[in-house]
Formats: sequence, C-alpha cells, structure tokens
Amino acid sequence: EFLVFCCNFTPVPRYDYRIGVPVRGRYTEVFNTDSEMFGGSNMGNSGAVWADEVQSHGRPASLSVTLPPLAVVVLKAI
Repeated sequence: EFLVFCCNFTPVPRYDYRIGVPVRGRYTEVFNTDSEMFGGSNMGNSGAVWADEVQSHGRPASLSVTLPPLAVVVLKAI
C-alpha cells in the first residue's frame, strides 16, 4: 500500500497545495485530524483527490490538496 501523509503545522489552511507522488490515479482521504468526529471544522478533500501528470518534488505525478490548519491528512492510492 502507498500512503501520503500531509502535515500542516501552521494555523493557516493551505489550498491547492501540490505534493509529488509516484503514480497517477485516485487517492482517498483515509484520515483527517480536522474531521468533525475529532472535534474539527471538517475541512478536507471531499473524500478523494486525483493525481495529475504534473511533476513535483521529483515525482512524475502530483496531488493538489487542501490542508486544514494544524492538522494531518492521510491519503491512500487506490
């Protein structure tokens, strides 16, 4: 399994934050510390994001994600 851990240690939300990944396709949001069930504001990626053929961080594809403030988001390649 391939997981992407995204950590935002600032009090500012990051929109359209690009993260390089090794494969294109769908990535589901499997964990979000800003979820309502943890007392958060429920900011996130609507359950899933798609990796584009845009190179980033030395990887052939990348995700454009929303990172809630002071939160960790985990995405899983499907």
